[in-house]
Amino acid sequence: MKITQATIFPLSIPLIEPIKMAKEFITDAKTVLLCLTDEQGRQGWGEASTAPLMTGETLDSLVGSLRYLVEKARAIEWNDPKHFSSACDGILYDNPSAKSCLQMALLDLYTQKESISLWEYLRTLNNQIKDSATTEIPLLRMLGGTLDKEIADAKSFREAGFKHWKIKIGSLSLEEDLHRVQVLTNLLEGDVVSVDANGAMSLDNAIQFCRSSQATKLSFAEQLINANSALTDFVLLKQCSPIPIGLDESIHGSNEIEEFMEANALDGASLKLIKTGGILEAWNCAQILQSHDLSVNLACKVAETSLSGAATASIGFAIGNVPWGFSMSNQYLQFDICDRPLSAKHGHLDVTQLNPTGIGVTPNLDRVKDAVAQGYSITQY
Repeated sequence: MKITQATIFPLSIPLIEPIKMAKEFITDAKTVLLCLTDEQGRQGWGEASTAPLMTGETLDSLVGSLRYLVEKARAIEWNDPKHFSSACDGILYDNPSAKSCLQMALLDLYTQKESISLWEYLRTLNNQIKDSATTEIPLLRMLGGTLDKEIADAKSFREAGFKHWKIKIGSLSLEEDLHRVQVLTNLLEGDVVSVDANGAMSLDNAIQFCRSSQATKLSFAEQLINANSALTDFVLLKQCSPIPIGLDESIHGSNEIEEFMEANALDGASLKLIKTGGILEAWNCAQILQSHDLSVNLACKVAETSLSGAATASIGFAIGNVPWGFSMSNQYLQFDICDRPLSAKHGHLDVTQLNPTGIGVTPNLDRVKDAVAQGYSITQY
């Protein structure tokens, strides 16, 4: 399989409402789409979002890295997905988001060529998975804003079928966050409710938070302390916490998962394609977690379109169980680049929303062009 043409689209899509995290305030989604054309005229699409505080990649650096990758990629025969990751590593060091974008587009092309869906292809890579596959994945809804707004949103989305939740913490005082958590977990009792500090807490505050009687109804706590903290800090946090500990920014692939597992420092992890360098390594990470009875959360960065949503969901449909839910972030965008965006059905994503071959969705080129970020242009090779 040869690449005959590559087109890069730097996008900026406004959010329905701003999202406040512990270390950043997001008003629009900055993401990059890549369209590859092969010698048969098929088109494969990839996407990766910027994440300066997670991968170190900005819109400028992501576009620059993709330009370099696709220039080199056109000289390569892409016949076996098992070699896609090593081939990308042989072109460019690090830059996981750019590599994820390229690999996604290549896998879209390959699975179209083989007339198989991406999620079904992933299952062929592990003969230990049972034949029966899940038909739906629980979607996780993020809560934010004032407590009154969080309560109103929780009631509304729960009526719509949502049962998985994330409460952002770390930007308010410990006392304020614990009060919010207590109110919301009482309201959502019986659901899977998590918190995410994006690494903003000190170790002492994280331990105090987890031990508080106000937090006892939480299902898990994600990335409470900084990803650069000593491994011994993560070990102590897990030892002291009655709440299961999940990691996000600390996990960029199977090496970190193995390290934290060996130290008994996590109960599960959040997997994002832009961190792992692509679908294939994220799939590998999901299998490792599942085989060690650790929980999986799948997530798109805030915010990505249905394209990344479909690619990430493919891991969930293939693995068959996503106990900590799937953060499908196109739900926070004012508009999507697909004519039929992926959407929640009773709080779940159903596999029937995906096309039978490839990643499962195809962007509308006019919508993509309309979303090009101000000051940027479309690049074609």
